Amino acid sequence: MPATSALRRTLAVIAALPLLTLAACGYGSQAKDDDTAKIAAGAEKTDGLDSVRIGYFGNITHATPLVANQKGFFQKALGGTEAKYAVFNAGPSEIEALNSGSIDIGWIGPSPAINGYTKSGGRNLRIVGGSASGGVKLVVNPDKIKTLEDVKGKRIATPQLGNTQDVAFLNWIAEQGWKVDAQSGKGDVTVVRSDNKVTPNAYRSGSVDGAWVPEPTASRLVAEGGKVLLDESALWPDEKFVITNIIVSQKFLKEHPKAVQAVLQASVGTNAWITANPDEAKAAANAQLEKDSGKALPADVLDPAWESIRVTDDPLAATLDAEADHAVKAGLLEQPDLNGIYDLTLLNKVL
Repeated sequence: MPATSALRRTLAVIAALPLLTLAACGYGSQAKDDDTAKIAAGAEKTDGLDSVRIGYFGNITHATPLVANQKGFFQKALGGTEAKYAVFNAGPSEIEALNSGSIDIGWIGPSPAINGYTKSGGRNLRIVGGSASGGVKLVVNPDKIKTLEDVKGKRIATPQLGNTQDVAFLNWIAEQGWKVDAQSGKGDVTVVRSDNKVTPNAYRSGSVDGAWVPEPTASRLVAEGGKVLLDESALWPDEKFVITNIIVSQKFLKEHPKAVQAVLQASVGTNAWITANPDEAKAAANAQLEKDSGKALPADVLDPAWESIRVTDDPLAATLDAEADHAVKAGLLEQPDLNGIYDLTLLNKVL
């Protein structure tokens, strides 16, 4: 689905915004509600709502909501309407929560957004803004793999069948002229689907020779002696590709546009604050990550991971289209109709 001319004009405006090299992808907690910042006395409710329910992962690829939660930026933007939070481990559960009305707005990766939109026939969600780019690397055992050609015949982990990194790796394999059955992962390269929580242990034990993974799993592998063989950013124009977008249920967007605009205002403001205060922002994101998951990232993992991601208000629509095409070519997705998946009206208004 090529972007419409209006969308391209919108993105041209957004693309002019400054970007910051940032953060990475941690491990998350069970989905839970977590109320932090207090409502200011006498503040008016936004759109007459008692609360707005915001979902995100306990991952630093979701640095914008982590920081906005920790610093109270969402609550400030919503006034007398309470900002409530639900933290997720995986995209499908967040899409399910959006569909059921358990959350109103969420930060999520491209593959679950595409799958959620297409499976509902385009009726459940809209992408209303961008959040982050980058932060995905191929990390390998340098004793076994010294060049990209050496990946052939090896066992390489990805987080999940059909997830964003799995699709990217399968596409890269195909571009090398190698053959792999997408479902089984067997072929010229053995693709091992392994949860990010256990991949470092699998690498340490030698059951995988490397992994195509998001941060901070990539930096955890480097801390185990792995070597970054390829940064996925190098494969994309201008080294930018979407890793996190902002979605909202269509029902909520239609009924409460002022609330959606307030959250987007807070998101854009948070990204600007991160740009101006990178060290404080990194500490705030890690503090919220510790609160959400029970464990902060150590400096030797957090610092390099933080450097590999850019926060951005641009949803990077062209790269989402490309990621959908890669999933189709891998046989993991039927050709999707993504017409209407974006509604950037309110983001453009904020900007």
